[in-house]
Amino acid sequence: MAERSFKKEVEQLRIGAGEEFRGEGILAITKALLQSGVAYVGGYQGSPISHLIDVLSDANDILEELGVHLETSASEATAAATLAASVMYPVRGAVAWKSTVGTNVASDALANLASGGVTGGAVVIVGEDYGEGSSIMQERTHAFAMKSQMWLLDPRPNLETMVKSVEDAFELSEASNTPVMMQVRVRACHVHGRFIAKDNKRPAYTLAQAMESPRRDVNRIVLPPAAYVHEHEKIKTRWPAAVEFIKSRKLNELFDGDMQNIGLIVQGGVYNNAIRALQLLGLADHFGNSRIPLYVMNVVYPVIDSEIIGFCRGKKAVLLLEEGQPDYLEQNIHAILRKADVPTPLWGKNVLPMAGEYTTTVLRSGVEAFLKEWKAEALHAHRAVAADAAAQAARDQLEITEVSRPRPAEQPITLHKRIADLAKVVPQRPAGLCTGCPERPIFTAITLVQEKLGEHHISCDIGCHLFSILPPFNLGATTMGYGLGAASSAAFNVKGAKRAISIMGDGGFWHNGLTSGIGNAVFNKYDGVIVIVDNYYSSATGGQDILSSRAPNAMRVTNNPIEAAVRGVGVEWLRVIDRTYDVNRVHAILEEALTTDAAGPKVIIAQSECMLNKQRRVKPAFNKAVKEGRRVVKERFGVDADVCSGDHACIRLSGCPSLSLKDSGDPLKVDPVAAVDNTCVGCGNCGEVADAAVLCPSFYRADIVHNPTKWDRYAARARSAVIGFLQRRRAARLARYTL
Repeated sequence: MAERSFKKEVEQLRIGAGEEFRGEGILAITKALLQSGVAYVGGYQGSPISHLIDVLSDANDILEELGVHLETSASEATAAATLAASVMYPVRGAVAWKSTVGTNVASDALANLASGGVTGGAVVIVGEDYGEGSSIMQERTHAFAMKSQMWLLDPRPNLETMVKSVEDAFELSEASNTPVMMQVRVRACHVHGRFIAKDNKRPAYTLAQAMESPRRDVNRIVLPPAAYVHEHEKIKTRWPAAVEFIKSRKLNELFDGDMQNIGLIVQGGVYNNAIRALQLLGLADHFGNSRIPLYVMNVVYPVIDSEIIGFCRGKKAVLLLEEGQPDYLEQNIHAILRKADVPTPLWGKNVLPMAGEYTTTVLRSGVEAFLKEWKAEALHAHRAVAADAAAQAARDQLEITEVSRPRPAEQPITLHKRIADLAKVVPQRPAGLCTGCPERPIFTAITLVQEKLGEHHISCDIGCHLFSILPPFNLGATTMGYGLGAASSAAFNVKGAKRAISIMGDGGFWHNGLTSGIGNAVFNKYDGVIVIVDNYYSSATGGQDILSSRAPNAMRVTNNPIEAAVRGVGVEWLRVIDRTYDVNRVHAILEEALTTDAAGPKVIIAQSECMLNKQRRVKPAFNKAVKEGRRVVKERFGVDADVCSGDHACIRLSGCPSLSLKDSGDPLKVDPVAAVDNTCVGCGNCGEVADAAVLCPSFYRADIVHNPTKWDRYAARARSAVIGFLQRRRAARLARYTL
């Protein structure tokens, strides 16, 4: 069950030539693929590209009507290898995945693909997950494009340009016999807009035709001596063909302005923020018309020398807006200008940060610094600039005043110091596990086991379970990649020492963990403990189905147990926990795994359905039943304030967002007591934790009955009468103490 359904939106993919398409970037890219006559599509989900895979899955009926084959790939490597269909045959194919982490996984297949080259158009759509909203390490796709000589598109984030770039990418690939990468940033994936659509195309050459007429060209296979020829072919044949196509089709854009003696070179993906920065400086209008000439690089690799020279020649200075590090473009453009003996100064990272996302604020500061040096009069054209100068002067004056007027018995304090101090007081709000998450009790059990057996080395993995490194659990020392949790502990296979613990999810298991983790552990007689968290979905990427998902899937084969795969590669010590909320059982099995004399890897499969996906499934059915007047019961948990000791170990050991604190209401009980708020989903984890940790029995379960029967109403009145009597008696006793 994916995070959301696009069944309604995908119907718009059917519209034809001349009709207006409205929607977000991901949907527009899908439409562009269909307009381009793509024959097959594959990919692996991951932000910000997850929705593309989900959209394609929801549009499978439309794809089948057009004769397009869809693969929801097991990994990015699988997706990249799928493009082999375009090596020998004039078949157009596209794959998609998340940023550099996906490209890293796919690198072997991509390197071979780029070496031998392609006959049909092969396009890789990469979700460039860069900036403060990213969930991965900060690296750029640009490096891989340069390394393997794959052309890299970075289109302006508007639907019309993005759709055109997809179409151009296929043609560029075919014209230069080279696979093409197209990076779309987070904002591009989710930007909304419109464009005039074209008719969808059936593949000009189908996969069935390819299979009926097999082709074989040994020169396209990466094997010596052909492999040595490929490098020369890239430089002498494919590169010039790509440059000529990019120039003749004007894939890069030039926007004129009246300030002819300066200019801006802009990565396509940074264009929107750059225009907004210019607007704030009074140098562009609301329609995007800039007073400063712009050279927009919708193709960032290869760089077109003649276009760069033509744009820079005769200008006093040019500013390059290149997001991220290293400064590949800046170095490249410097070399182009100096070799051509063009003296125009090129500014870039000297006034813009080397690392980090180029937000509007960052770009505005950089452009302003550039203009102060090369065209200061341009900054006086807009009243906002003067207002900003006055505000900055006021801030500077405040800082001077604070320094010159120290408080008694205190050090002088500046405005910046105050902000820094505030950061210490206001707590951070890092991402965490959802309310009711079935992974939470696993980490509670590990915490309790370590209290008894001592600290152990714990290797984490990519996925929801990585949140265990944060409070309240504070577990885990490393994370090396998706499905590499077990492999991360491989070096700690030391006899006589404490056993290492490693964790991976079911998504990571099927992605990479079965071979690199479990198989490797069996082969090398690994003695540690491997915990596989099976929550039935690839939850961290949006809840997509995987091989071991329990739900039936009309398009895929599910219900393939992880247990069978683990036993299949030779694991002998294996325990399956079918309900992770049973903290006592998880605790006991973990302790057994860490202390047993059995040889070989100790594998624990901990199973419970992802609560977020469960709620997506259960809530609609529950609400429907209530609306239809059927009797349904909703479980809720609470804390008895009279019994709660105020120790709060339940919160420390579970960390559930639904657990909070409140006043006890008892004048003799000063400490606040635990409380369960309305976000509770009734998983029962808090009560299980309280029992496993031998805490107070203050948790209780309440059943909320919707559409109660006559018997339900009678029983409720009887209970209320008894409870009311006891409450009144307690209140009277408390009143005596108060007086």
